[in-house]
Amino acid sequence: VKLAGADGEETVNEASALWMRARKDVTEEQYKEFYQHVSHAFDDPLLTIHNKAEGRLEYTALLFVPGTQPADLYQPERKSPVRLYVRRVFVTDEAKALIPSYLRFLRGVVDTEDIALNVSREMLQHDPVLARIGSALTTKVFSELERKAEKEPEAYEKFWENFGPVLKEGLYEDPAKRDQIFKLARFRSTASDKLTSLADYVSRMKDKQESIYFITGDNAAVLKHSPQIEGFLARGYEVLLLTDAVDEFWVPAVAVFDGKKFVSVTQGAADLGPAPETEKKERVEGGELAVLIAHLKQGLGDTVTDVRSTDRLTDSAACLVAGDKDMPRHLARMLRAQGQLQGPLPGILEINPSHPLIRAMAQQMTDVGARERVLDLGRLLVDQERIREGDGPTDVASFTKRLSDVMTRALTGRA
Repeated sequence: VKLAGADGEETVNEASALWMRARKDVTEEQYKEFYQHVSHAFDDPLLTIHNKAEGRLEYTALLFVPGTQPADLYQPERKSPVRLYVRRVFVTDEAKALIPSYLRFLRGVVDTEDIALNVSREMLQHDPVLARIGSALTTKVFSELERKAEKEPEAYEKFWENFGPVLKEGLYEDPAKRDQIFKLARFRSTASDKLTSLADYVSRMKDKQESIYFITGDNAAVLKHSPQIEGFLARGYEVLLLTDAVDEFWVPAVAVFDGKKFVSVTQGAADLGPAPETEKKERVEGGELAVLIAHLKQGLGDTVTDVRSTDRLTDSAACLVAGDKDMPRHLARMLRAQGQLQGPLPGILEINPSHPLIRAMAQQMTDVGARERVLDLGRLLVDQERIREGDGPTDVASFTKRLSDVMTRALTGRA
């Protein structure tokens, strides 16, 4: 007897309806074979959830978390991965109200007697009983994942690498379940190579630290060496390394966790206070710094939106950041890659007043004949930071000429 048919209702017998048996009567091999059948997969399930509910809601669910990413995980036209049965009669695999989209990695079946067998598929999308079953199933899945994280952290880390980006969609799609999702969420950070929870991050926060600091990008290893985090690390602040596209959407939607505001280290001014004694270096300040900044602002024009001094940097000469009300630079690059945004991404050029290059540039400003060379160095700094972010120079020909001139002067000693 076939398990289910896409073209109409089919009844499965007790032998085929594996989910109707007691868990103690089903072997791991039978679960595996059933999972591979319903999911059309060849891997082993990472987690099996076999649950029978009785009382106000009566249903049986046999759900699996795959061991690997399904090929259709990010395909919007996919059917629901969980099949709905009523009294062992297949009804639909399009009951999207049954499982929220952020749990679409699940595979399996749900069988209930609380829904009319002849209900139309259109009515199912708004059926309150189905919505209550879906909510109960979601809570059950969360509790099983939480248990997995506690008892098998290495296996859970594998789950998170595969499905964390999908699960995080629930942080803005389903505010009612946000606290439960936060318990499951894991992140890369500057504190360790291991994943961390937000609760653990908060437990490690410095005294009087009021914000959760983060940076977004495409690669955690690259983000660890971003100039924008230098000042934070020098002062002992941990920074979350967010590398999933969905991070650009849930963070502003959520805004806070445990009373702590999420703050991007690449957006807005960095009010970090004085540097530690070990990091204090000779700085260019006062009038010299103001003259250099004014010269760069005027000369760089619309390639940047502003030029300012910063305590965000310790080792690097400069970096690009977004303004408080500007679109995050990583999000802007994502949208531009998708064709939804055009043109270059001017940002705020921040310079490090304690860096030897910036000090030398400020000193050169006393020589009127050297000011154009100083401006060329400013243009190189902008292009250098654009390259660091994954973009190219705004004008490749001019960039290569300036770089060649700088190297020539360095080797020949020509002023």
